[in-house]
Amino acid sequence: MLRAVGFEGSDFIKPIIGVANAHSTITPCNMGINDFAMRAMAGAKQAGAMPQIFGTITISDGISMGTEGMKYSLVSREVIADSIETVCKG
Repeated sequence: MLRAVGFEGSDFIKPIIGVANAHSTITPCNMGINDFAMRAMAGAKQAGAMPQIFGTITISDGISMGTEGMKYSLVSREVIADSIETVCKG
């Protein structure tokens, strides 16, 4: 499976670094995060690792204020943490 995402024979001895990326265009808070994720990927690769990026969900407090969506703002933090842990451990 990892060969399908670009791994070659020598890559299997390198550490795999997971980079969680919360980039989203739904909220201005997360629009610039992709640049940081790409820099993290480049740094990990330069250090000799095999970085792998994966997405996480995002909830905008600003957009959800005053709506039914407010109920999801705080709880989303646990869901985000759980989803990152699930990807890393799985």
